[in-house]
Amino acid sequence: MLPSSHKRIEKVVFLDRDGVINYDSPDYIKNWDELEFLPGSLEALRLLSEAGYCLIVITNQSMIRRGMAPLAVLDDMHQRMKAATANAGGQIHDIFFCPHRPDEQCDCRKPEPGLIRQACDRYGIDPADSVMVGDSVKDILCGVNAGCASTILVRTGNGISAEKELADLKVHPGAVVDDLLAAARLILKAGFGEGARP
Repeated sequence: MLPSSHKRIEKVVFLDRDGVINYDSPDYIKNWDELEFLPGSLEALRLLSEAGYCLIVITNQSMIRRGMAPLAVLDDMHQRMKAATANAGGQIHDIFFCPHRPDEQCDCRKPEPGLIRQACDRYGIDPADSVMVGDSVKDILCGVNAGCASTILVRTGNGISAEKELADLKVHPGAVVDDLLAAARLILKAGFGEGARP
């Protein structure tokens, strides 16, 4: 529980990282030099921040338990990502990550909703006041499993293959758009968090 003096956050966008904000890689993003922002993603973060949205990154990072990089390197990447976003006029409120491998069967690796629930507990967020933006089946299912009001699939990263997989599963995102900038514009146009749903 948050202290009573804390106001509940009502306009929240949960974001996957790799394939949504930055380019993904089958070899994992193991350090800052390998992280490259997707075109338009920093602008998208700025637009959402300026409109009063709280941006929280929700990301699987099994490279930690796979021994590909130490936790300090991941923390460094995330601090630099926050700084680069701030330099572009946006703000990433927080980053939640799962370090586990799939075989560890944790409750925080997407599509499980654990990371979003952690964020909701920490900041007093009602998932019904949030939207999840991702490029994979796991991202969309995570948003659904956590009770987010809506989900948006972007076609960057794994989004094109995910679109077909979701259709086969009969899972329908609230919207499918080309990239994070298009998702941000859709959220702003819909007035999400103010009674509307994208």
